[in-house]
Amino acid sequence: MEIHQIRAFLAVAEELHFGRAAQRLHVGQPPLSRTIKQLEKQLGITLFERSTRSVQLTEAGQALIEPARAILDAVRLAEMAVTAAGRGRTGRVRIGFAGSSSHHLVGQWAKLVRRTHPGIEFVLASSAYASEVLNRLSEGTLDIGIVRLLFFPPGIASRVIAREDLVVGLPREHRLADEPVVQLADLAGEAWVMLPSEPGSMLRELLLRLAHDDGFTPRIVQSAPDSLSLVALVSAGVGCTLTVSSVARHVVNSEVVFVPLAEQGPIDVRLVWREGDTSAALAEVLRLSEEALPTPNA
Repeated sequence: MEIHQIRAFLAVAEELHFGRAAQRLHVGQPPLSRTIKQLEKQLGITLFERSTRSVQLTEAGQALIEPARAILDAVRLAEMAVTAAGRGRTGRVRIGFAGSSSHHLVGQWAKLVRRTHPGIEFVLASSAYASEVLNRLSEGTLDIGIVRLLFFPPGIASRVIAREDLVVGLPREHRLADEPVVQLADLAGEAWVMLPSEPGSMLRELLLRLAHDDGFTPRIVQSAPDSLSLVALVSAGVGCTLTVSSVARHVVNSEVVFVPLAEQGPIDVRLVWREGDTSAALAEVLRLSEEALPTPNA
């Protein structure tokens, strides 16, 4: 059976009149009659009892109605699914983000996606470092990332979604804890706790570069895998740390004070994805990101 035959059968079965069925299907009555005869020949059974005055379903015709409707319903669902996927209404988009300080950005974006596009599976993957996010983008195991990096490899598109200030995390009893801002040079003799020296660990690289510009080498006494652990080490008096303002807002510890760093301007937080990616779902999620995470004014 072909789809046009099923549609023809149902039209005649529901109208019980070849003329009205032909009008409903926008075809001529003779072609409709031929289609029904071809279907009956293929099935080897009579579906309609015809006379000059009436058209009636046979027992076999009556039995075919519900399966025929089920087939057309399945076809319509398949067409809707394909259309939705083509328009980015369904699909799977995997996003990686570096650090707990990005959770609030991801959260408001994911909420919008799930409310407006429930057919899109928005898969979240937290990563410790921006370099890992970029590597997974290149490998194709992620579709989008949220990172803080100064330089990007070729083939990566990006958009600024937030700007953050550099701050220094100090124990509450530190001599500079009550200052409105601090100069990095004033901390030249301090112990520091930082993220490990992994490629793409922007904050550690920034600390080394800024300290070099101020004429000293920071004494890094311990590493920690994430911002939460760094703040815990600062609260324990192990050392101070260089971090970003989102950590100060979202990682609360009563024993730690965050003081703005005087020397450095804002750090860009960027949305990154592969250039030339043709996924319709990705395009739709990126469009929604402009609503949930608009580019801040310069």
